[in-house]
Amino acid sequence: MAQLDVYENLNPATREEIPYLLDVQTGLLEGLASRVVVPLVKASAMSKAAQHLNPIFTVEQTKVIMSTAELAGIPTRVLGQKIGSLADRRSEIIAALDFLFSGY
Repeated sequence: MAQLDVYENLNPATREEIPYLLDVQTGLLEGLASRVVVPLVKASAMSKAAQHLNPIFTVEQTKVIMSTAELAGIPTRVLGQKIGSLADRRSEIIAALDFLFSGY
């Protein structure tokens, strides 16, 4: 597992609107039994993306919005299959997390 990897959301109650989870936890803590993830919500299911807080990406031809304020720790065992990585968008992702925690 690597920071900024994207995984399938296996939760049947939420996966229609939230098809993917973005791992934002550092790889230095890979030995933990949980990961901190941010939901990647289908753009069609989210009313409006907030500037700085909700970057927009395309994953497997699906437009998704990083729902930064909904980050959560989940057990590693409930992560689905790795779909890809958003490491090339690292600066936007880290900026959104910084905005969530510090306001700038």
